[in-house]
Amino acid sequence: MLQAQIFIDKDELKGTVPLYKFITKLLLEQGIAGATTFEGYSGYGRHQRLKMPTQEFSFDEVPLLIVFIDEEDKVTKALTELRKHYRGGFIVTHPVEQW
Repeated sequence: MLQAQIFIDKDELKGTVPLYKFITKLLLEQGIAGATTFEGYSGYGRHQRLKMPTQEFSFDEVPLLIVFIDEEDKVTKALTELRKHYRGGFIVTHPVEQW
């Protein structure tokens, strides 16, 4: 089994569709067993700028994390398909055991 984590901003779009919805739909179409989207309270990326969207009067982007797990070949295929449509974000994969 392989787990993938995709880090994006909540306000990112793919055309007129929120990116997280586009990715979730793509994963469903790829036959991935399940996926979950988590909304973050704060975060920062390669630009080293702390984003804290929960603070009053903040205009920071809300960080999102999409996590999914499936057989390695299915995860790899889904990520390859995703990269045909979207080149941003940060993706991490690692093997996991199912109990």
